[in-house]
This record gives sequence, C-alpha cells and structure tokens, in this order.
Amino acid sequence: MISLNFLSNPISIAALLLLISISVSQIIARKLRAKKYHPIAGTVFHQLLNFHRLHHYMTDLAGKYKTYRLLGPFRDEVYTSNPENVEYILKTHFENFGKGEYNHKILKDLLGDGIFTVDGEKWRQQRKVSSYEFSTKVLRDYSSAIFRKTAVKLAGIVSEAAISNKVIDIQGLLMKSALDSILQVSFGIDIEDSIQGSDEEITKFSTAFDTSSSMTLWRYVDVFWPIKKALNIGSEGTLKKNMSIVDEYIYKLIHNALGQRDKLGNNTAVRKENIVSRFLQAENSDATFLRDIILSFVIAGKDTTAITLAWFVYMLCKHPEVQERVAREIKDVTNVEDSTTSAEFAGSLTEEALEKMQFLTAAINETLRLYPPVPVDAKICLSDDTLPDGFSVRKGDMVAYQPYAMGRMKFIWGEDADQFRPDRWLNGDGILQPQSPFKFTAFQAGPRICLGKEFAYRQMKILSSISLRFFIFKMSDDNKIVMYKPMINLLIDGGLQVYAIPRPPY
Repeated sequence: MISLNFLSNPISIAALLLLISISVSQIIARKLRAKKYHPIAGTVFHQLLNFHRLHHYMTDLAGKYKTYRLLGPFRDEVYTSNPENVEYILKTHFENFGKGEYNHKILKDLLGDGIFTVDGEKWRQQRKVSSYEFSTKVLRDYSSAIFRKTAVKLAGIVSEAAISNKVIDIQGLLMKSALDSILQVSFGIDIEDSIQGSDEEITKFSTAFDTSSSMTLWRYVDVFWPIKKALNIGSEGTLKKNMSIVDEYIYKLIHNALGQRDKLGNNTAVRKENIVSRFLQAENSDATFLRDIILSFVIAGKDTTAITLAWFVYMLCKHPEVQERVAREIKDVTNVEDSTTSAEFAGSLTEEALEKMQFLTAAINETLRLYPPVPVDAKICLSDDTLPDGFSVRKGDMVAYQPYAMGRMKFIWGEDADQFRPDRWLNGDGILQPQSPFKFTAFQAGPRICLGKEFAYRQMKILSSISLRFFIFKMSDDNKIVMYKPMINLLIDGGLQVYAIPRPPY
C-alpha cells in the first residue's frame, strides 16, 4: 500500500505519473500496431501547392500507392483508386461512408441541403422523389424532345460559325445548351434565347455559378477558409459575392415556378412533365428547400453533360479517325438523305436509333474514363473501419475515390490506360461491353448511383449525333495545351476553341 508520505512527495508523484504515462503510451502503441494505416504520401498543404495541377498530382500519387493518406491538421484524408475499396465504400459498407458534417459545411453555401450534401432521412426523401420522376416514360419522352430541340438550336449557331470560318468556344456553347435543357426538363422553364447568349442575366448566373464551384473546391485544400469566411476576405469574399448572384437568379426562378403552380391548380397532369413540379407539391417546399433542389439539379444536369461533351470534342479533334468512325456510324444507323436539315434529322434520333450507336457510346465512355466530370468524390468515415485492402481508416477521416486517377491506372485498364481507345469498350462483334461501376466510376455506384445516368447518355448522344452528322471539328490551335480548371467539376480552363467545317456528303 502506498504511504501518505509517498503521495505527499512531489518527486515521487512525478515519478509515478511518468510510469503511468509510459504504460499508457505502450498500451496505445500496441493498439495502433494492431491496425495498419495507409502509407503517408504527403499533407493537405501539398495539395495547396499543387492546386493548379491538382488531379495530375493526385494521379502521380495513385500511381505509387493504390490508396494513400494525406495528413491534415484536423483529420487524415484517404484517397483510393482500388476498385475493391470503392465497392466497399459505395455499396458494401455504404452506411459508414456519408457526406458527413465536414463535406456538408464545405458544400452548404453552394448546394445547401440538396441531395449531394446530406445523409439520412433528408437524402432518402429527395432520392425517393427524384427516383420516381426519372423512372417515368412521360419524363423520358418530354426530355428527349427538349434535347433534340436544343441540339438543333446549337447546330444552327455552329453552322453560322462554319460558314464564316469563325472560331467558336464549343464548351461555352455546350454549357449554354445544357443549361437551356436542364431548366426546361427540370423546371418547365423555357429560356428561348439563353443559347444565343443574348440573355445577360443567365450568362451572369452561369459565370457566378462556375466561380462559386471553383471557390467551393478551394475550401478542401485551404484550412483557413472558415477564418476568411468570417472576415469576408480572399476566396471567401469572392464566393459570397458570386453566390449572391446565383441566389438572386434561382429565387427568381422559384417565384416564377410557384406562380405557375398556383395557376395550374389541380392540373397535375401538366405539372408532372417536369421534375421540380413534384417537389413543388410537397408541403415543405419552402423557398430555401427548392433553392437547394434546383442547384443540385443544375450542377448535375448542366455541368456534367456539357463538360463531358467538351472533352469528347477535344478527343475527336485529337483523334480524327475516331471522329470519322463515329460520324459514319451515325450516318449508317439513321440512313437519312444528305439533304436533310438538322431539324428533320433530329426526328430520326429515336430510342432505337440511339441504342444502335454502339461505337458512339464507346467513345463517350472512353471520354468519361479519362475525363470524368467529377474527378474526385469524397465521403466521411462515420466510425472506425477497415477497407478490403487490409488498411484501417479512423472515424472522421475523409475517404475519397478518384475517378480521374482511376481512369489512368494501368493495373485497372492495362498498359494503354492513358490512351484514348474506344474499342476497349467493344467485343469482337462491335457490341458494347459494360464495365464494373466500381472500376468505371463516372456515375458513382451503389445506393447513390446517378439517377440521371440514362438521361445524360441520351442527351449526349443526341447532341453528338446532330453535331457530327453535319460538322467536322478541328482545334483552332493544335499546339495549345488544353488543361482543366480546378473546380468541383472538370471544366476545361479557358474553354475549347475549335473550327467547325461543314461535313461533305458521303
């Protein structure tokens, strides 16, 4: 038994505390040794230093380690390109990897409590309603008609540029076309002049939205963003300024949508043609709720398809033999006269015709493999876990899979992983061969798999078919280095400047 004299002696107490401290440290060390943690590849500050080439930097690390950690002041960040880990995160142990409070705080100013920022009941509610809408034939037919209409409008603008031999920013035109489509499909709002660029309001909104997306991504590498937000300086000042423009426009759309709902009254048959009308029927459809829904659909329906098509055109310019092969398939499948107008040709793009365009789909898939519109997707580990590779992750760690890096991994795609080769998607008979969604992660997988996947393919194939049936695309400067802009989505920095040449008859 320890005597009172011992306890009253400061030196003895210090010695006892030291022994206890050593014992506790040894116990903790043994527990830590019992778990393996992924190799440390750097810190989050290295991401900051490499932000201008962020996805190149992360691809380099993925080439050294299938899964690695970056150390941060508040949590580790784990990045994986291992398909087994991806399946575990997105499907097998889905409930343990959510958006979490960390992602929610970063994304909230831009996307609020929309489907891409929340977990639990809020996510399930929005997912359920959205899933119902995307499954209806009415919406499929309605959206296809709109995609054809906007594609014809785009072809008209490209035709004018082709006749005058004028350089066009095809990414900018695709972004306007996609925004025009998504506003009509999702909200029943027809902005007739948006694609011509004559509507300053929508141009201002698009620019502000893109800037806000870039500033939001910056938060992932800037640990000082909460301080900047409190002081309204730097990147956070820029974000606040641009979000005020975004919100002003979106709330205007909401006001108009609510007015249309009140006019329609009980005429639900008309309202069900667009997606947001169903949310408008909900009792809790207040302005903030609708704002978050709308911006989620905008970022999903505008940016992803337009960005993919911009990279697709870039790949076709770099690989003219692929461009000709796609155009030949479109011509053979539709079998229409060379004198057909773009509007008449659009009518031939039925579901059956689009389904037969196997090489076009393969070329789009190959573009998505190398240039996924969402290059990194981050989750939060909600409790201590061990991934299939045998390494552990801690509660609170950010765990992200990397579609951009995965598309370039030789252990996944073979020695030619960095090459654009659409035939990798086809069998010997030219039939499309689907790949595992945990290997080809452009549309996520598991419970959060993209609801608009088939809509996206339909829109991209319609736009591609009309454009490539009538035009040949070439880079305005073959020596220009095309680079992405660090954003939530993989936007081409500075746009894509191309010439469009009228396609001669076959």
